[in-house]
Amino acid sequence: MTEQAPLTIDEQVLPTVAGQAPLPPLPREERLMATVAVSLASFMNGVDLAVTNVSVPTIAGNLGGSLTQGTWVITSYAVSSAIVIPLTGWLTARFGQVRLFVASVLMFTLASVLCGLASSLEMLVLARALQGLTSGPMTPVAMSLLLAAYPANKAAIAMTVLMMTAMISPIVGPLLGGWITDNLSWPWIFFVNLPFGLFAAWSSWRIFRHRESKRVRQPVNYVGLALLVLWVASFQIMLDLGREQGWFQSPLVVVIGLVALVAFLFFVVWEWYDPHPVVDLHLFRKPNFTLGVAVVGLCSIPYFGNIVITAMWLQQTIGYTATLAGWVVMFSGIAMLLVQPFVGKLLLLVGIRPLALTAIALMLSGVYLRSGFTTGVDKSHLVLPQVLVGLGTAAFFMPMMLLVLEGLPQWQTASASGLYTFVRVLSTGIGASLATSIWDDRTALHRAQLASHISLADPPAMEALAVLAPATGNPGALAVIERMAVNQSEMLAANDFALFCVALYVVCLAFIAAMPRIKTAAPH
Repeated sequence: MTEQAPLTIDEQVLPTVAGQAPLPPLPREERLMATVAVSLASFMNGVDLAVTNVSVPTIAGNLGGSLTQGTWVITSYAVSSAIVIPLTGWLTARFGQVRLFVASVLMFTLASVLCGLASSLEMLVLARALQGLTSGPMTPVAMSLLLAAYPANKAAIAMTVLMMTAMISPIVGPLLGGWITDNLSWPWIFFVNLPFGLFAAWSSWRIFRHRESKRVRQPVNYVGLALLVLWVASFQIMLDLGREQGWFQSPLVVVIGLVALVAFLFFVVWEWYDPHPVVDLHLFRKPNFTLGVAVVGLCSIPYFGNIVITAMWLQQTIGYTATLAGWVVMFSGIAMLLVQPFVGKLLLLVGIRPLALTAIALMLSGVYLRSGFTTGVDKSHLVLPQVLVGLGTAAFFMPMMLLVLEGLPQWQTASASGLYTFVRVLSTGIGASLATSIWDDRTALHRAQLASHISLADPPAMEALAVLAPATGNPGALAVIERMAVNQSEMLAANDFALFCVALYVVCLAFIAAMPRIKTAAPH
């Protein structure tokens, strides 16, 4: 989650069914148990977004895949989850929110077991895609169930619980994944879901089974759904295969890219005119919505790409264990957790645009500091960039969500939240693929440049060979020099990606600076 951006209630697709009277709140004891069960399911989902980030090098190595191929484990989850999110409202109306939630938790748990049992990288990617498909409705419906379980005057408690769950999971995920990978084996990062998933499903069914929402048969936009799956899946496959096969130098990548483009264009036209669209594209007529979604999608690329690159760079180049890499990544989550309770007050005090500008500036500062790292970077210097990015992330997504929903009637907020979340989740998959692609390409470029300077006519190379040869022999000395060149190349490539992220954040700053001032009520 993978590490994922922190969620607020406004980001959830809260399913509503017309004509159903509000349910009475649960008794205090049952409300407590419901909170534990629902939060546990959401926590399990959030952790699994982030738990594989620091484990990708180990997983890819154990399953005979490259480090680049290993990122499919992350992107398959993000993309499949993005596909299902817009369908949450329809699924809830068709099957009922309690049945949907319990079934999602059980299927997610089953998919976790299949992930742990995978004997090849292809099997693991498919199992992770199944995890993503089943996780899509979990958090949105969890919020709906929990809000209905609390009295109206205590609804803020339900919101706070799930928000804190979303904030804690990015902290626990990398650390848990690193510790399990180092001390047990990587399959256990998935097997650990089994007892928690079964308990959450059993408890939720026992508490909520008599509080099922009204089920309504709604027409299914099969063509729109098929086009959505086709263009998103083709686009992601193009990203993953492109970096391995020279992008558009490969006929296969060209064909898949054309399929993605054509399917996307047909999807836009079909959804625009269909009376029951899967995704309400007419929302893009509203400038605030379009700007907010565009900036969130653009910012999600460097945000998630940096998570992936940081974890791989620390282990592959700097030599950190998965556990230690998890500790470094964890500092972003801690910063998010500490600042989140104050974001609402800051929003009321300064407004949407100043807070969003400050948030992006913090994230930009964090990645800019990373652009000057060396292979000898001290542990203490790794913390500040992570903290800056975490602070900026926590302060960014709430004002953007309010910008997206500004001026929309209540009946459109669910569709707007779903489309917003869809773009954000899809962008995380793009970020992971783009990050590893840039890192691989720039590493190869820097490796070639460094190799061109290593010759008998190069004094530094000869000095290094003279120092190393007596202890290791010429072949050993050459191997050490080669490893040093590779490490330097990977370090320079990571710095290049950080500068690329700086450029994306500068574009986001320009978009936010150009938007008009908006007065928005503070979140309750």
